[in-house]
Amino acid sequence: MGCRGGTRLVKRRLCFFVLLLCASCLCSLSQAAKRTSPAPRPTVKPTPSPSQIIPAPAPAYPALPIRAVCLGGWLVTEGWILPPLFDAIPNKDLLDGTLVQFKSALRKTYLTADQGGGGAVVANKTQASDWETFKLWRMNETTFNFRTFGNQFVGIGASDGIIVATATVPALPETFQIVRCPFDKNRVRIKAANGYFVQAIATGEVIADYGEPTRWSDWDASVFLMTKVGEQLQGEYQLCNGYGTDKATPVLRDHWNTYIVEDDFKFIASSGLTAVRIPVGWWIASDPNPPAPYVGGSLQALDSAFKWAEKYNLGVIIDLHAAPGSQNPWEHSSSRDGTQEWGTTDANIAQTVQVIDFLASRYATSPSLFAVELLNEPAAPRATLDSLTKYYRDGYNAVRKHSPTAYVVMSNRLLSGNSTELLQFAAGFQGSVIDVHYYTMFNRMFSNLTAQQHIDFVRTNFSGELAAVTTQNGAPLTFVGEWVAEWKVPNATKEEYQKYAAAQMSVYRQATFGWAYWTVKNANNHWDLEWMIRNGYISLKG
Repeated sequence: MGCRGGTRLVKRRLCFFVLLLCASCLCSLSQAAKRTSPAPRPTVKPTPSPSQIIPAPAPAYPALPIRAVCLGGWLVTEGWILPPLFDAIPNKDLLDGTLVQFKSALRKTYLTADQGGGGAVVANKTQASDWETFKLWRMNETTFNFRTFGNQFVGIGASDGIIVATATVPALPETFQIVRCPFDKNRVRIKAANGYFVQAIATGEVIADYGEPTRWSDWDASVFLMTKVGEQLQGEYQLCNGYGTDKATPVLRDHWNTYIVEDDFKFIASSGLTAVRIPVGWWIASDPNPPAPYVGGSLQALDSAFKWAEKYNLGVIIDLHAAPGSQNPWEHSSSRDGTQEWGTTDANIAQTVQVIDFLASRYATSPSLFAVELLNEPAAPRATLDSLTKYYRDGYNAVRKHSPTAYVVMSNRLLSGNSTELLQFAAGFQGSVIDVHYYTMFNRMFSNLTAQQHIDFVRTNFSGELAAVTTQNGAPLTFVGEWVAEWKVPNATKEEYQKYAAAQMSVYRQATFGWAYWTVKNANNHWDLEWMIRNGYISLKG
């Protein structure tokens, strides 16, 4: 995942969410909370069932349990980790998925998709809620589709310019230009595909028939006050589609070539870490020509990572962080607009298995291939347990076609309320690992706790929950795949941070597979493991 850090962090990383504590886990936050295009079509060989697989020895290195760090924000973009990546995007406050509301300056009423979509668009509400909120799909820096609460698209429904929200797929009639006032960018006019501007008339109807120029006054029926609400997504989709492919290509390739380099692997190894967890997106399997809007080149960066890992004797966990259709509604799954579609069809699952097959095949001969994580943080209830276990079975077999030794990591579902729901299933697969994530940053319960109360919670609740998913016979193994020494304690001292980090490492040592810190580099210091080590907040030696 990578969802993190302070006010700016919550804003950037995990949009649209506040994770609640699970009552069955004594209010413990188990896991924190990143469009589908044609998939690559590698040759698919017959796959053996788990019972046909002969157990094989574990990879030569590293030894269990591992101490790892996640290379978050590198091959899967998350804006909060490195905000400057987005700086040069024109109209960067209007990226894909941005939630907007439009209030008529003259009528003082909001544009409303009646019943949440599927019928007329009217302007008869003085208060805004879900029906008055639209998700942007960005066509270019000034042209957009508007998606309703019910997932229909706003468009021109007839020759008279009446505005409706009935289309399930946007086309030319669902295309609008947002014209911003030169002296107030949130005072706008909305130009429809017929060349006229949208206005709200006295009857409450909304029509694209206004052709006059404007002075941007409240008396102009085509002027709307635009309000952005919620948290803005800043993921790979937003970056690539925000810049456009031509401009995004040099931005991302420079980022891949400079953000993580060989010296980082040298530092990781010399600091006492034994592995790296590398988030990747599904489009990497189509490199060098991934489907729009994605940019080719991340596969070459992953190749370099394996070479460096081999040089410094580090294990590599390939983590499918963003699946086709998005397995959760947040930016780190590369969701376009917060919609979660992964796992809703057999074809979608098969497409994801093909990505795993591609990755396992490419790196099976590397001595550093330690594990393949089939999916990061699928979110319940949209990702059902049935769809997830079907995928995990097929993904496991895809890995085993190419590697008898690599561990296969299966992430728990976020928000399922049952941290043990995969235990019996995963126990049937040799070399399987259950991944759990622990954060206190994203739960309001922790907002008023002291430093010592945070530490006590880790030692009791997190420890107890980890023990519940850690079996005595070691099948499956357990992995704390993400944690961080950051919290909401104001004015915490360095010593308090040191104790918090030490308490977590002491507890997560119970995990039979090991743990991984999120992340190695970050614009927010305490999320940045390199900064934490260099400044004496965390020590991994001795």
